[in-house]
Amino acid sequence: MADTPVFPFDNSFARELPAAGVTWPPAPVAAPALVYLNRPLAEALGLDAEALDSAAGAAVFAGNRVPAGASPVAQAYAGHQFGGFSPQLGDGRALLLGEIVGRDGLRRDVALKGSGRTPFSRGGDGRAALGPMLREVLIGEAMHALGVPTTRALAVAATGESVRRDRDLPGAVLTRVAASHLRVGTMQYFAARGDLATLAQVADYAIARHDPDLSGRPDRHLAFLERVARRQAALLARWMNLGFIHGVMNTDNMTLSGETIDYGPCAFMEAYDPAAVFSSIDHGGRYAYGNQPLIARWNLARLAESLLPLVADVDDERAVQQAVAGATAVIDAFPAWYDEALRQGQRAKLGLRTAADGDAALADDLLGLLHAQAVDVTLAWRRLADAAEGRAEAWLALFPQAGPAAAWLDRWASRCADDDAASGVPAADVAADVPVHAALPRGLALRAVNPFLIPRNHRVEEALAAASDDGDLQPFQQLLQALQQPYEESPASVPLAQPAPASVTAAYQTFCGT
Repeated sequence: MADTPVFPFDNSFARELPAAGVTWPPAPVAAPALVYLNRPLAEALGLDAEALDSAAGAAVFAGNRVPAGASPVAQAYAGHQFGGFSPQLGDGRALLLGEIVGRDGLRRDVALKGSGRTPFSRGGDGRAALGPMLREVLIGEAMHALGVPTTRALAVAATGESVRRDRDLPGAVLTRVAASHLRVGTMQYFAARGDLATLAQVADYAIARHDPDLSGRPDRHLAFLERVARRQAALLARWMNLGFIHGVMNTDNMTLSGETIDYGPCAFMEAYDPAAVFSSIDHGGRYAYGNQPLIARWNLARLAESLLPLVADVDDERAVQQAVAGATAVIDAFPAWYDEALRQGQRAKLGLRTAADGDAALADDLLGLLHAQAVDVTLAWRRLADAAEGRAEAWLALFPQAGPAAAWLDRWASRCADDDAASGVPAADVAADVPVHAALPRGLALRAVNPFLIPRNHRVEEALAAASDDGDLQPFQQLLQALQQPYEESPASVPLAQPAPASVTAAYQTFCGT
């Protein structure tokens, strides 16, 4: 229609990989209404935010209108879900509308979630409830502000219809933006079917899109496995240093781009506990906080298995052995890549410019102390800035038993003194390859990397309940605004930074929203 907002689509997935999905239209809804629009993201994509913030925009974001140039596709993929392999999953309630090359020159997917049944729906209704879609906004925008690679929400549109979960809930459709929606499960889908021709096409497409410098190389598939593994190592280190628990690290939820995807049963840990699990369906703790790096490696091994037929001819035993050895070397290197990224992040969180042999033990001992005394991990890191500025009492006050905490703080202070001596230059003259925060006084540097605000689980639930149950979006909007500035500490943000009572956290559960 003439008033439908313009999207400059360039749909390489639909054009180049017709066998990797099913062309499928979104299902219209009763009464589209725009609930949320991410104006900065729209502008970064080169879209007209004013045109999107309209009834016509709501119709697009709800699936009632398909804009010119869109090629709606339900993508095919498989996946290991809690360790069990499902050979066919696919987009059961999502559609890739198309791709946009943004102002920065980067290509991004624009996809609907909750847009109705598809051939992959497996008995589901294809719809989504408002609360889980707003959760994707809150957590995704918080992660973006925290510097974590992530998919992002462009819009949420109410449908004017109810969806049935444990009760009737208001329906909504999310518009999600991603570097791509290609997953480990995408490769598994074609490998499991023995469709090596399509597997090769999809792999080369993924390489061209995410690692174009590898295109055409004879060893490109093994090199691509390494690139994905390195991206995931960096991503997992960021998760772990923030206390983030994804909750459902199935292979269909691990992207090849290295972005976090699917904010269903996710949560942020408060009192430090490696065994923390909040997902209602993770009965065995497979995806507990402390297991996440192990699961990432396990998932990457499944990617390696899927790519092996492209690395070597299955009829050439020697070539297969060499391919297995090469892939195994990548999987075996993952823990070291992860540890390097984790420790680099921890040194920044400790306010250290230089590296020393005892830094890992210093960080590990702090985490052990937090675990032993059930101390909030976010505030513990944050209050180190106060200690760096001579106000150690603010940090010590977090600990029920101050003695062990004071002993650790003395070790940290001594390490900081050694760090100052080892750097040997004033802060303003730190080498150019040192992160910007390292050129700041230690207190300011610590505040630049240790957030004051994370999406506290109880605050997220309060905002979502107000929106879903009462139609009140103000708590959601206030929380979102605060989470977009996670390093800012102000009197207004103090209530949002406080942990929930231990009794609330002990009973807290998250759900996948399907």
